[in-house]
Amino acid sequence: MRPKTPLLDQVNHPEDIRALPDNSLDVLADELRAELIDVVSVTGGHFGAGLGVVELTVALHAVFDTPHDRIIWDVGHQCYPHKILTGRRDRIRTLRQEGGLSGFTKRAESEYDPFGAAHSSTSISAGLGMVEAARHSGIERNVVSIIGDGAITAGMAYEAMNNSGGMDARQIVILNDNDMSIAPPTGAMSHYLARLVSGKAYRSMRECAKQFNEKLPRFFADTARKTEEYARTFWNQGTMFEELGFYYVGPVDGHDIGALLSILRNIKDSDRGPILLHVITEKGKGYGPAEGAADKLHAVSKFDVLTGVQSKKAPSAPSFTSVFGNSLVAEAKKDERIIGITAAMPSGTGIDIFGKAFPERTYDVGIAEQHAVTFAAGLAADGYKPFCAIYSTFLQRAYDQVVHDVSIQALPVRFAIDRAGFVGADGATHAGSFDIAYLACLPDFTVMAAADEADLVNMVATAAAFDDGPISFRYPRGAGFGIELPKIGTVLEIGKGRIMIEGSKVALLSFGSRLNDCLIAADELERYGLSTTVADARFAKPLDAELTEWLAREHELLITIEEGSRGGFGAIVLHHLAENGLLDCGLKIRTMTMPDVYVEQMQPSAMIERAGLDHTGIVSTVFSALGHDKLTRAIA
Repeated sequence: MRPKTPLLDQVNHPEDIRALPDNSLDVLADELRAELIDVVSVTGGHFGAGLGVVELTVALHAVFDTPHDRIIWDVGHQCYPHKILTGRRDRIRTLRQEGGLSGFTKRAESEYDPFGAAHSSTSISAGLGMVEAARHSGIERNVVSIIGDGAITAGMAYEAMNNSGGMDARQIVILNDNDMSIAPPTGAMSHYLARLVSGKAYRSMRECAKQFNEKLPRFFADTARKTEEYARTFWNQGTMFEELGFYYVGPVDGHDIGALLSILRNIKDSDRGPILLHVITEKGKGYGPAEGAADKLHAVSKFDVLTGVQSKKAPSAPSFTSVFGNSLVAEAKKDERIIGITAAMPSGTGIDIFGKAFPERTYDVGIAEQHAVTFAAGLAADGYKPFCAIYSTFLQRAYDQVVHDVSIQALPVRFAIDRAGFVGADGATHAGSFDIAYLACLPDFTVMAAADEADLVNMVATAAAFDDGPISFRYPRGAGFGIELPKIGTVLEIGKGRIMIEGSKVALLSFGSRLNDCLIAADELERYGLSTTVADARFAKPLDAELTEWLAREHELLITIEEGSRGGFGAIVLHHLAENGLLDCGLKIRTMTMPDVYVEQMQPSAMIERAGLDHTGIVSTVFSALGHDKLTRAIA
């Protein structure tokens, strides 16, 4: 007897799901989960969140007419099952690879990705915009925003819900509660109540009651309203969302496809809005190693499917993140005023190391970078020394607070900026491209960059000792260079760089992690007879004016190198030299930065090479700036 074709093999697009009977969708979900496990075991990537939304993903595409109806995934960590079901299964094993599928939703990749996301808490705002676009265009369309319990802690989510509720917009929001469970489901009764309050009969009865209630004297009306509200809240705890203007449904088991289908169909057929469906899911669902892991295998490298053991290479040197964490602990042992703050990224920033040593001085404020910065400002205003550890790309979310609450008031908040520069497989959304430019433009803001892990130890000590306003230090993702770390950090002189190698013809002025490549490039240039100075600026602001002017006066060619965007360190150097008339004396000058495009995912080393920021690119820039004839004479 010929074996049946797996259901997943019969699904090329969501309309194929809608052609299947409801009682077959559990099987489809099981096959989808198995496919996801197999895929991520090969590609690595975000894992636990995707496992938790398999049934929800199947149900959404079974009920809604995608891509006409819009499904917006917040953050995108959980979007791999969605990609498999929306015509991308044949490319799914290219996830996060150069030229392959993005690890997040991406508009350019598929019509089933109506909105790109990799940062959190944007889905409700974007969904509301699409609801209004459809209304203005006279299009009947359902718009569903799926947001997690972590992402909904961000203020932007509440701003959007407040706006949506105030407009009485026909918007659907699904709260995917997979960790901090606002209210646990209560089995069959919970499902029954959720179906009941989402159904037309209950909605009609409730609307009639509201109309009747409006005709009652105020005292009786308030009493009736509160009675109904408390009765429903006893079961589902939706008062908070109701106060924002949302009709609350739930909680419901997010792994029960039958319950999801009936409730989603009720919601789809509703002529009112906005509606919030509270779904309880289990991160890592259906894969034992993930269910048993503390982080539910949120993000993984390649792994063995049977054991869940990941194939990670042992780093040759400690990571910059761990060096920061350990250095902050060392400083905090000497100064009880030091505080560690992170925005939902304790392990990603090294604050978890600090937290183990000083739990009472550690704050994880959730996905709330704006709050983290102003919270730090409040601590600094009262004499404490907050270290606000946030990825470069996430600090962008709190820029107004950096300006208004920290910089204008000259408060000594210390910004530890992780993931500065290229980040590899996470691509453009997570690259730390802009922090040099957006911080160095602020008056009296001290901006540092660590060239290596030993320099990072010194910068932590410098920031701890600095009380004259805000200060930042940036450092890259990944392992250090294997340099021996000082036992105690040295406090650096503010605004002073250092000369690593002294030459006479070419000057390479590095800011940050490209210093090692500058040193290698200098060796190569020396072999061509080009005497080369290598300097480490250490500070973009205040700039070491004496060092910069000496490099300009005493060399034929000056090149600045940074792993940051245009408008950063190189622009600061150019501005200083122009103001002091040093661009009028025949000096050749070039600025080497990250390219002026959003760089898509690939290995970090490949990103650096393509940008020309490795030693080969530096040498090529020198040759190009000096001209071919000079190069020929140098080689000769």
